[in-house]
Amino acid sequence: MTLIAFIVGVVLLVVGLAASIALHEVGHLVPAKLFGVRVGRYMVGLGPTLWSRRFGETEYGVKLLPLGGYISMAGMYPPAPQTVAATAASRARAGFFASMVQDARAANEETLDGVDRTGTFYALPVWRRIVIMLGGPVMNLLLAMLLFAIVFSGIGVQTATTTIAAVNQCVLPAGSTQTACAAGDPVSPAAAAGIQPGDVIVSVDGTSVQTFEQASAIIQASPNRTIAVVVRRDDVEQTLQVKPLLAQRQIAGPDGTTVTADVGFVGMTAMTDYVNQPLWAGPAAAVQQAGQVVGIMGQLPARVYQTASDMITGAPRDPNGPLSVVGVGRLAGEAAATDAPILNRVATILGLLGSLNLALFVFNLIPLLPLDGGHVVIALWDGLKRAWARLWRRPPPRAVDATKLVPVTFVVVIAIVVMGGILILADIVNPLKIFG
Repeated sequence: MTLIAFIVGVVLLVVGLAASIALHEVGHLVPAKLFGVRVGRYMVGLGPTLWSRRFGETEYGVKLLPLGGYISMAGMYPPAPQTVAATAASRARAGFFASMVQDARAANEETLDGVDRTGTFYALPVWRRIVIMLGGPVMNLLLAMLLFAIVFSGIGVQTATTTIAAVNQCVLPAGSTQTACAAGDPVSPAAAAGIQPGDVIVSVDGTSVQTFEQASAIIQASPNRTIAVVVRRDDVEQTLQVKPLLAQRQIAGPDGTTVTADVGFVGMTAMTDYVNQPLWAGPAAAVQQAGQVVGIMGQLPARVYQTASDMITGAPRDPNGPLSVVGVGRLAGEAAATDAPILNRVATILGLLGSLNLALFVFNLIPLLPLDGGHVVIALWDGLKRAWARLWRRPPPRAVDATKLVPVTFVVVIAIVVMGGILILADIVNPLKIFG
């Protein structure tokens, strides 16, 4: 691999990640402003601020590390029942977690200074709060669908076409290291029937075929039986009689794995080309992969533990296991540096960005603070309390004081940092190997 191509791949992934984070925050920002919430800050990245500028009530900026982002909305939490000054003395008297709650309430009170209640997040109807919090993850899902649509429908999927690339002159035993035909090797059925490179398969055994996969399925199901294969050669259709041999070959199993089976074999390979898929194929693939990501996230602690174990023992990584941003960046660099057509490399990097956006979509829906899913759960709980009060004709209850959950948020953040650190270390010490 060339170093320059590797660096270009990593840079493209980082830029794509930063753009994905920026659009995620736009997904929060736009509905917040539409609903009249005062947004004090819109920041892409974490750490020191590289650039910022205020437009109207909002400060827009870019920070050093493209590993996250946030918008600061007025009144993310309702005012505390009693405003408690988070002085050094009061924090000293309070316990560690109680002090954290105090600080969170103090920070929340600062966002309420000079802001009318109608311009606060907590005062919005429940459905509007949910729309704001889901805006970010939904933006990642839409971006993933767009990227997969570009890959599937814009670039196309590399598919074996019905055009013949090569014809084996003889039949070699399965698993043989032999590369040339010997005197006693049987002639391949394709060569015996007169099939030539460049022929285009029109139909097999009376069935029209549009892909080589369809032709192969009929051939594999027809061992020791003469079938008609119609090919187009020099714009003229010819019917050739082919008798597939019963041979042991590796084929794709029902679950996508490769299995060895006794099937019909004729000895020919097809040319591959980019075949544009229907417009819905990319979004459908994104939704399907999102379901797989949900399964990974549901087992995230166990999978991170397994990744740590593989790192310590030096065992190969699970290709379906979790990766850090470092691991995804490394894959993007390796994809850019592989000796493959440029479209292959572009499609791979776009696919990685699409998968990264799906991970952001699913991860942010986890129903724990500080993630978007945690805020959605709080809004739903608040709405349920209000609905219950209306049902029993009781006064409206106080808004849910989510600052009480700051200790839980702290534990979640620590868990995220620890798991992220393990994955980053594993991606450096024991990286996932896909491109050899």
